[in-house]
Parts: sequence; C-alpha cells; structure tokens
Amino acid sequence: MSGWLAIAGLGPGDAALVTPEVQAALDAATDVIGYIPYVARVAPRPGLTLHPSDNRVEMDRARHALELAQGGARVVVVSSGDPGVFAMAAAVFEALEDAPAWQSLDIRVLPGITAMLAAAARAGAPLGHDFCAINLSDNLKPWDLIERRLRLAAEADFAMAFYNPRSKSRPQGFQRALEILRDACGPERLITFARAVSTPDERLTTVTLAEASPEMADMRTVVLVGNSTTRRVGRFVYSPRCVEAGGAG
Repeated sequence: MSGWLAIAGLGPGDAALVTPEVQAALDAATDVIGYIPYVARVAPRPGLTLHPSDNRVEMDRARHALELAQGGARVVVVSSGDPGVFAMAAAVFEALEDAPAWQSLDIRVLPGITAMLAAAARAGAPLGHDFCAINLSDNLKPWDLIERRLRLAAEADFAMAFYNPRSKSRPQGFQRALEILRDACGPERLITFARAVSTPDERLTTVTLAEASPEMADMRTVVLVGNSTTRRVGRFVYSPRCVEAGGAG
C-alpha cells in the first residue's frame, strides 16, 4: 500500500466551511492526527483511526504522522483554520528537515479558511487593505520580539490580526499589547473581538482602543485592529482599498 500525508485545515468551526478537497482527504484517510479538539471534529468510521494529542506535542505529532505515512498509511494531520497559519504545516516540515528518508513521501498541504479571514468576513472588511497577522503567544518566541513587531506594524499603519491573544496563564501579555496599540495608534482606532466565529458560541464586538479591555479576549478570540482609515458603515467595519498619497499608510 502506498502511503501519503495530507496536512489539512478544518476551517474555523462550521462544517460547511471545510473545503471539498479537505473532506475528500478525510474520507480517504486511514489515520487522522491532531490536537484533541480538532480531531474531535472528525467523524469516526470503520477503517479510520483517530490519534488525538495534547497541544504542546506538535513535533511528536508530526513525526508520528510521517512514520505512519512511511509505513503505508493514508494520514491527515488536522489543524483548525489553515494549516500554514500558526499551525501544523510548519511543524511537519521541521520534522521532515531532520529526516531525509521521509522527504520522498507524497505530502500535500490542503488550505483551509483561517479564523482571521472568517472573523474579518463577519465584521465586514477590516482587512481590506494591507494587513499582517501576529501570534501573541510567547510560548515559541520571546515577548520582547512580540512587542517590537506590534509597534512596527502599528507604525507602518497595517491593519492587524492577532491570534492567541490572552490565556489564563499569561493574561498580562494582552494588557501590554493594548497599551502599545493605544500609544502607537491612538485611542479612537477600531478593534474587533471575534470569538468562536462560525460556531454556536460566536460573539462579535467592535469598540475603540479606548474602550477595549483585556477581558474581551481569550484563546478562542481573534482580534482585528484597523488601520488609520478603517471605519464603520452601518453595522460593518471596513478598511478602504485606496490610501491617499502622503497618508499614514
């Protein structure tokens, strides 16, 4: 049996947002590997083995997937959103770099709808002009680097999307991020808190930076900060596609 490995994004939560390509890979798989809540989104069936694991064992998970595929299994490594955005694709390729024997495997990365883009669609078009995405977790990079990137992105007048903004173990980080943003962007800049988008727990709140508080975010929240031209139109928020010459952008 010829094995293969697909690294797939399950989208933000609603099954309707799983792409047909990803669903076809799941239907053909013998093994699905991933973080516990993501594997739980895959329906059990005969001939399919589910391998849920903790969130801090990404490299072990990647090696396990490669070993199974090398042995002939049809493996799907699942992430939420898109697998290339703060997710498992990079971990698999990091493991692959250390194991030349696996580099001839049939490996595909199957894109998914990111939480960032799903949140932006619900809000309107806050990422309608140049934007960047920053992971606010300091588990895999130092906090001083996060602060530097935040300040530089704000000074460059990017709209910004923040993943993993605030956890119970590091609540002070997002408080500091808001302080940096108020200093660099001013208190009237719009900020959207999009929690659990496309699930029954969805909640969307847009306020100014002056009104924002750390408690508005948790690990199920994507935070979107507008640029200097971002504005409201009715119940929506959008960033115009055009920036005037000499403008902040």
